[in-house]
Amino acid sequence: MPLITSAGIGSGLDLESIIKASVDAENRPKMLSFMKKEESLQVELSAIGEVKSAMSKLQDIVEKLADPDNFGKRVANITQPSTGDIISVTPTSDISVGTFDIAVQQLAQGSRLVSADAAFSSVDDVVTASGGTLTFGAGADNSFSLTLDAGATLSELRDAINSSSDNFGVTANIVNTGDPAVGSKLVLTSNVTGDTNDLTVTSDTAELDAISTTAFAGGAGGMTSEQSAQDAIILVDGLTVNSDTNTFKDAVQDMTIKALAESEQTAGAGIYDEAKLSVEYDRESVNKMIDEFVTAYNNLIGNIGFQTRIGKPLNGDASMRSLSGQLVNTLSTPLTDAGPFESIFDIGISVDKEGYLQKTSLVRSLNEAMDSNFDDIGTAFAGEGGVASQLETLLSGYIDSGGLIKERETNLNGQLDDLEDDIANHEYRMASLEERLRKKYAGLDVLLAQMQQTQQYLGAQLANLPGFTKAKS
Repeated sequence: MPLITSAGIGSGLDLESIIKASVDAENRPKMLSFMKKEESLQVELSAIGEVKSAMSKLQDIVEKLADPDNFGKRVANITQPSTGDIISVTPTSDISVGTFDIAVQQLAQGSRLVSADAAFSSVDDVVTASGGTLTFGAGADNSFSLTLDAGATLSELRDAINSSSDNFGVTANIVNTGDPAVGSKLVLTSNVTGDTNDLTVTSDTAELDAISTTAFAGGAGGMTSEQSAQDAIILVDGLTVNSDTNTFKDAVQDMTIKALAESEQTAGAGIYDEAKLSVEYDRESVNKMIDEFVTAYNNLIGNIGFQTRIGKPLNGDASMRSLSGQLVNTLSTPLTDAGPFESIFDIGISVDKEGYLQKTSLVRSLNEAMDSNFDDIGTAFAGEGGVASQLETLLSGYIDSGGLIKERETNLNGQLDDLEDDIANHEYRMASLEERLRKKYAGLDVLLAQMQQTQQYLGAQLANLPGFTKAKS
């Protein structure tokens, strides 16, 4: 006999409600327990995540504080002359602070060669009937050669120079003067600057003398100098400094000066307009780093305090109490080789009664510390055994791979995964329970339906018997 899948359809009894009530009695308490446990784990995981995020932000700024280069920066303040900007400056961390007066006497430039008048009448003039090789040079370190085919024209020569992959910086142009006595001029410009770096052109055939600076057989060639290469010259506190480019490296030791424009000169007096250069410690960047540190540290302390309050998931958590204590102990670490600073609390930082950092001037302000011992501030943070390096070690032990916070997150996520498995197993058991109940009540439903059918049959038979009187209701 087939199983009745809708319980009670045969007997008319509300067996579906009985099955549902039986399953709910088993299911609901367990599911409520699962939900409560999941909520507790999620809340704890979220709280740990908030603390970890605050620690990561502090770790980022601590990494900057642990880098000595971030305390060695110098800033160059330039007051340009009223006629315009004449220099730019890039100091290194090794430069001593000081002031300088700088003038630009002359800018570096490359050389320029021009062909002789009437050497070429047009761009289509053939420069070599049989072909040949030209060699271009500028100083001892720059040269390239160019081989021309027979019948090469002036315009083809220009294009070959400009497209050569070996070209070190020679640009070829043609100027069509429109004057038959002058013709078309070949102009060669070199970007190699410096007093000894004039552009030269030589060839392996007399046929190319018109575009050479030295004739093949000796003597002058057809290309003449229109502009000589020259050094840049600056005056630093009245001292003359030369460079074959407009960049002066270590003209002032550990500083790069770039000449931008020539200084105006007082007529007849030989006096040049000067830029006033002042090299100072980069106090602003240090102030900014320490402000970021104070903010990130206080954010972490605030997060720990919030998550460990009564009613919060980390209330009474031993690892959070330990972290708070370790942070304070690390900040209080005695310093070595940091000049007059015995701890970072000597450089304008203090801790209030709530454990928050603040910039203060009770002992000395940060600006006062910079005035007197700027380099020692870097040692206090980034030196060997400095506060930043110790904080790096502390924070890494909590949030890096294998750290306490990381392991705790892994454990909580593992518990959530296990809980998902428990829920899946429980749901399977509930489905099995419902299936067993349905089978059980299906048999009862069929039996009751059969009994009802038998009752109805017997009643009908009795009603048809002679002399049977149906009872009045």
